[in-house]
Amino acid sequence: MALSMNRKKKINQILKKKQKQHNAKLHSSNKPRYISKAERAKMEAEEANKALESSESVQTEQELSADKVSDSAEQQ
Repeated sequence: MALSMNRKKKINQILKKKQKQHNAKLHSSNKPRYISKAERAKMEAEEANKALESSESVQTEQELSADKVSDSAEQQ
């Protein structure tokens, strides 16, 4: 009789464990993904390059518009 109780208990433990694991997969944590120090440095460098490129493009656009204004003033 004790043997059958231990077997039932063990089966129930296994089923409960599987159910807990299934529930844990369904409810993922809200914690953000870990980003390593090297990845953060790489991302910062890319952002700095983008900012530099965008500021350079703004400067060239301003120079072009200033040239157009000066050309139109010379023509008049």
